Amino acid sequence: MTENITSVGGGGRPDAGVSALEGRTGAGTPPETRGKTTIADGVVAKIASMAAREVPGIYSLGGGVARAFGAMRERVPGGGGGGVARGVKVEVGERQAAVDLDVVVEYGVSIVDVAGGVRTHVISAVERMTGLEVVEVNIAVDDVHLPDEEEAAPDEGRVR
Repeated sequence: MTENITSVGGGGRPDAGVSALEGRTGAGTPPETRGKTTIADGVVAKIASMAAREVPGIYSLGGGVARAFGAMRERVPGGGGGGVARGVKVEVGERQAAVDLDVVVEYGVSIVDVAGGVRTHVISAVERMTGLEVVEVNIAVDDVHLPDEEEAAPDEGRVR
């Protein structure tokens, strides 16, 4: 978990008769400088995941193995959700974030155009919602989804 610290202001104010405590937290101090905001890595990962999924041409996030294990985990009662941020890794510092995405694209789309759209959309969403500067968005295209391909359920066998 990482902190995005907003400085606690009020220093250097020439107000006479104001205690240090009132000067730092009083009505004259702008609200956005009172305290600190902590943003967990998982929050940034969810924002990046949702933003990437909104880009046309993205079929899903996560590599083939990660998607298969995630599908099995979702079927087990109490197996945990965690699926929203599957295929997303983030590093969050005090003021910056870096995002790594594993994606599957639809067949026929320009991977270069889709990757550019994902970068733009993810950077915009993360910066708008968190105030963090996104220094990089790395995209690994793990697969291409073909139109006639349906993902077989992992527990389907030959015999029913």
